[in-house]
Amino acid sequence: MRLSAVCLALLTLFTAPVFAESLPRSLYVDPPDDPHAPARMEVLHIPSGEVQINGIAYVAAGPGPHPAVLLLHGMPGNEKNLDLAQAMRRSGWTVVAINYRGTWGSPGPFHFAQTFEDATAALSYLRAPENAARLGIDPKRVALVGHSMGGWVGAHTLAHDPALLGAALISPADMARIGHDGRDAALAFVADDRETVAETSTDALADEMLALAEDWRMPGLASKLADSRLLLLYSNDPYKADAVALIDAMKTTKTKKLTVGYTATDHAWSDHRIALQAQVINWLAALPAK
Repeated sequence: MRLSAVCLALLTLFTAPVFAESLPRSLYVDPPDDPHAPARMEVLHIPSGEVQINGIAYVAAGPGPHPAVLLLHGMPGNEKNLDLAQAMRRSGWTVVAINYRGTWGSPGPFHFAQTFEDATAALSYLRAPENAARLGIDPKRVALVGHSMGGWVGAHTLAHDPALLGAALISPADMARIGHDGRDAALAFVADDRETVAETSTDALADEMLALAEDWRMPGLASKLADSRLLLLYSNDPYKADAVALIDAMKTTKTKKLTVGYTATDHAWSDHRIALQAQVINWLAALPAK
């Protein structure tokens, strides 16, 4: 079947890296209507610590069970990658986006260390039989996608959860490395948009970053990630060196499950959103079936 004129026009707008990845249909074609199992959104309240954090499930169309993605935002998470969430859903993945404790309306104070706990709690929630059944999720086919600080959280979570299909890290920012660069670096990182996190202060956040242990730096995870499928996409941003450090550490493990892509764009991938979606969706499509 020939592409419509509209699709041809869209194709001419895409960059060479997207063509190299091939263009997923889910970037420009909605899924078939399914009156019995339509695509939908569902508000989630996920127990973590002593509170319930906020989440949104973008449930894929069709009877399922569908593979699932846990989407982890950065600090503070102004770019939540919800366009990516919609594209992944059109590809047949149910996507759950969460807000860590103390961010974007989730109750409790924000702390860097507990972002790992929130990610783990969300995975436990998705894998619980009653929740997996309600959301039409295959609990044995769950992957992570994390951006910026969410990439740091995703790397640590994958390193300690071998049952995951893998993780895609988008311009990961290493919170431990920033803390080890000194108080001025930590203060500069948390100074902007600090008002989006609750029950803390700029000084308290900087102090916590300074206290992050050396073994929380991403390169130290390389040996634990060697047998995991990992997509590492990085950009021309202040955290490029964090991604390169992890890539170099992964190379020493001789892993065959690392996929790397570089794009000359900013930290939010502001002018390469379609290229970002294409790379993530094609990587997801290549993950093993049951």
